[in-house]
Amino acid sequence: MAASVLCRRTAVFNRTLKEISTSKFVIPAHALLQTASYNPKPLKLNLRDPYIPDKDSERTPEWQKTARHAGKLYGRYGSASGIDPASLWPSHEQLDKAVTEENEWHPPLEVMLKNIKAKQKEETEKRLAKEKLIAANMANMPKMVADWRRQKLETKQKLKEEKARRAKFLAAARERFGYTVDPRSHKYLDMVAEIEKEEKKQIKLIKRKQKEEQAATLDAPPVASS
Repeated sequence: MAASVLCRRTAVFNRTLKEISTSKFVIPAHALLQTASYNPKPLKLNLRDPYIPDKDSERTPEWQKTARHAGKLYGRYGSASGIDPASLWPSHEQLDKAVTEENEWHPPLEVMLKNIKAKQKEETEKRLAKEKLIAANMANMPKMVADWRRQKLETKQKLKEEKARRAKFLAAARERFGYTVDPRSHKYLDMVAEIEKEEKKQIKLIKRKQKEEQAATLDAPPVASS
């Protein structure tokens, strides 16, 4: 392992020297000498007496008791780690979970094509439904505009009537009390309630009179023809 690392570093150093020689930049001689004299220490790998954590000890950290750490130890020391490689093989539950995740994130081509067709169908149905709704709204547009105009006129007429009614009440209050009355005062509110009560009474009398006239017309004998 140390030899491979040293070979890689030597190759990087040779490639760097080649790039420097072909470039137009001038590198000081002491920098080249310092780079050439760099000799890293070889990596120490104790294969005779490797450190294997005791999983039964309370002093051993929890992360050193995991199967992940055991796999790293076996990958570093091999059989010298004392770890059974069969114990590193995933369980049936882990394999099932891996297969499920594989099918979910990397489904087969047939499933992908089926999902694409279903998505395209759903988008087409949504687009057609939207176009149908737009067409229906456009067909009802004249009626909607007419209703909007009618409601606007009705609202304007109601505001006009309310304004005239308010002015009528204020004039009646001024005539009754001899001065301008605050619309929020009890005198004004009592007067308005009295006038409204009288108006309702008059409306009832008019309706009763109309009913009596209609009943008299129905009860009258027909005129004999000569």
